[in-house]
Amino acid sequence: MNSTACIRTLVVDDEPLAREGLRLLLASDPEISVVGEAGNGPEAVRLIREQRPDLVLLDVQMPELNGFEVLAHLGPGEVPAVIFVTAYDRYALRAFDIHALDYLLKPFRDDRFHDAVGRAKAQIRLARMSDLSQRLMSVLSTYGERDVTPPPTPAPTTAPEPWLRRLAIRDTGRVVFLDVDEIEYIEAADYYVQIHAGGKAYLHRETMQSLEARLDPERFMRIHRSAIVNSRRIRELRSEGRRDLVVVLMGGAELRVARSHREKFQHLR
Repeated sequence: MNSTACIRTLVVDDEPLAREGLRLLLASDPEISVVGEAGNGPEAVRLIREQRPDLVLLDVQMPELNGFEVLAHLGPGEVPAVIFVTAYDRYALRAFDIHALDYLLKPFRDDRFHDAVGRAKAQIRLARMSDLSQRLMSVLSTYGERDVTPPPTPAPTTAPEPWLRRLAIRDTGRVVFLDVDEIEYIEAADYYVQIHAGGKAYLHRETMQSLEARLDPERFMRIHRSAIVNSRRIRELRSEGRRDLVVVLMGGAELRVARSHREKFQHLR
């Protein structure tokens, strides 16, 4: 396999036998390349900075720095994808609070381990495709600025709209350029969003808050903390009971409106 396609992985555990066991499990996966191992916190910080792994299998209880302290010593751009591997269950909630991909409790079954690594690989591939699409958009933008000279136009009386018009979305090994007019609704999915358009769903690597800030608020309405709808795609508003309101979209999706957002629809009813 091309080395650039491999998932560069670091194994961090203070027990040599535990590190050996993880290496043996990883050895059966042709997509994984183990780039190093560490037996304590400071060594883990050093290797993460030197090797820039995509994935770290990280123990919690270790000498000098525990697993959480290791991550705290890294800058925002230095933190890789993390699967915690530990004998202690009491840290699980904290692990997911910092967006760990999984939390494996020792002893674990081999299939449970491979499931966790498989999900991590999928997330890493998605992140790579998102980065690729962003670079492609940048290249296209630069090309247009360099080679196309627009005719002179009068100075606009108002500033141009800043709102997003197209999205570059990874979809099964390709980049799909999606006009925002095609979007029916958007759902939150951790630090990703799921965009529904044209009867398809696309997973896009951006937070709900970040994407909402780039969308025209006259067109896109937050109806719930985890849902945004395109108001031009609303087919029906339906009351259920005395206080519940449901949005029915042209594609047939039905989404419940949170009570805190119902006032946005008063002018539509």
